[in-house]
Amino acid sequence: MPFAVYVLGLAVFAQGTSEFMLSGLVSSIAADLGVSLAAAGLLTSAFAVGMVLGAPLMALAGRTWPRRRALLFFLAVFVAVHIAGALTPSYGVLLATRFVGALANAGFWAVALTAAVSMVPDRLKGRATAVVVGGVTIACVVGVPAGAVLGERWGWRAAFWAVALVSLPAFAAILRSLPGGVRGDGEAAPVRNELRVRDELRVLTGPRLRPILLTMALVQGATFCAFSYLEPLLTRTTGLGAAWVPAALALFGAGAFLGVTVAGRYADRRATALVAYGMVALALGWSALALTAGHPVAALVLIPLLGLLAFGTGTALITRLLGQAAGAPTLSGASTTAAFNLGAAVGPWAGGLALDAGLGHRAPVWVSAALMGLALVVAGARRAAVAVSGVRVTE
Repeated sequence: MPFAVYVLGLAVFAQGTSEFMLSGLVSSIAADLGVSLAAAGLLTSAFAVGMVLGAPLMALAGRTWPRRRALLFFLAVFVAVHIAGALTPSYGVLLATRFVGALANAGFWAVALTAAVSMVPDRLKGRATAVVVGGVTIACVVGVPAGAVLGERWGWRAAFWAVALVSLPAFAAILRSLPGGVRGDGEAAPVRNELRVRDELRVLTGPRLRPILLTMALVQGATFCAFSYLEPLLTRTTGLGAAWVPAALALFGAGAFLGVTVAGRYADRRATALVAYGMVALALGWSALALTAGHPVAALVLIPLLGLLAFGTGTALITRLLGQAAGAPTLSGASTTAAFNLGAAVGPWAGGLALDAGLGHRAPVWVSAALMGLALVVAGARRAAVAVSGVRVTE
């Protein structure tokens, strides 16, 4: 595996910390800025909306740049908006910085995914994807709990400063380690697409890939819905003290890291099985957490298991889509990022609606279970359509 792939994972670690860390900070942000828990949860949704819109837009805007230049630009913007977010006393400004930071993160993800898989042979594409996505899971293990600790001791702004500082070594590593060419092989030529953009869009919106993108969005929606409100669930329903929140987040992240590792090894060969079993297990798992959230031991056992299932299934879905999107070399990574974060936008929003309706702190977890049920319906409909048409869908 080229060292440059691991460098991309390092940068994604810093960005993943930012995307996920609000799950341990929503109460302190809400109290400091004088907004509701649902409004604080919308900061996660704003980030996700920026990712959804930014992935295709940034991929297209940067398609004439060498990949290293594009990655450095996106990371520099990401650092700048986190400094602004740490300084602002305004909820509106903070919401805007989350959106702009997400645009930069989306551009980085779109380029990083396609760069990583282009640097390895076909048999290693699943592992390369897992290394990049693994940066997010390590963020869950280390960065997100650390952000919760910083928020508890020095306020939520300290977590934003920490993300900006951690991003600087990633910037230096990309500058020194990533090849300057667009294909990751040292070529210095700018990106030139062989297919027109509308041809790529036709591939991505076709009947083979569209259901995979929708399924991916629903799976991630379920993950982010419950995860965004994990802190109030643990402290107000499970009965754990605030000091347990970083530990619970670390458990989720440890499970996520294991899930990505397993998916990276087997997704190239067994993507369909990993996705099918993972989705069924997630539907059952979120339901079990909703039912047993009042019992600390049960909750702490289920949290890492759900992290494993959520990120293992998500990684298998990404590998599957990238493997079937050879006809969309510029936008495949962007579409994957957009689908991933469409779920990340809808999930916290739907969970916030359930909270505002007075359904209790278990409600977002029940919403996650419902989203997984819908994902199973979409996946089942796709398989039925393939069976009726008699077309074999490659894995």
